[in-house]
Amino acid sequence: MHRTRIKICGLTREEDVDAAVAAGADAIGFVFYPPSPRYVTPARAAQLLARIPAFVTRVGLFVNATPDEVAAVLDVAPLELLQFHGDETGDVCRDMGRHFGRPWIKAARVRPGLDLLEYAASFTGAAGLLLDAYVEGYGGGGQTFDWSLLPNSLPLPVILSGGLHPGNVTEAVRAVRPWAVDVSSGVEAAKGIKDADKIAGFIAGVRNAEV
Repeated sequence: MHRTRIKICGLTREEDVDAAVAAGADAIGFVFYPPSPRYVTPARAAQLLARIPAFVTRVGLFVNATPDEVAAVLDVAPLELLQFHGDETGDVCRDMGRHFGRPWIKAARVRPGLDLLEYAASFTGAAGLLLDAYVEGYGGGGQTFDWSLLPNSLPLPVILSGGLHPGNVTEAVRAVRPWAVDVSSGVEAAKGIKDADKIAGFIAGVRNAEV
């Protein structure tokens, strides 16, 4: 099987960026959604992004942001991948991806009755489909969803999210075999404050699923 990629999201501190990089994260995400406790300003993100070495992808999470709002972030923070985590349409995502010259991924809030095949078809051009639990608000809820709701295959690379943590990520990877996994609250000591041991344990759990 392929090596499962790992994204650590919602970082706000230098030591958390350093811990994620040292543990072997493939991507690090920053939240540009002001209501989130993990929100960082573009200027603060730029400081944190400067610590990330080559070949670790810098991801920006946006929720129903306007092109001007995304532009204001990109003017300051050198992001490499856009993550649309709200109610954006496929046309909006594609237009912003083209306009800003960045690949992008789209989140789906999984619940019974959601046709994921139809949903994925609406977001052609995405670099991946991030599958999260349906909760109030947008992401970071720490809730899993029923993995059996997932079809056997989807037309986009699957990024599994939603309630993952060091104790269940091995099972999750073995059950779903996603292209990548994404974690935020599952490796935290408090909202927006990561725990280096949990980050290391999470990444070890992913690797354990591959043996």
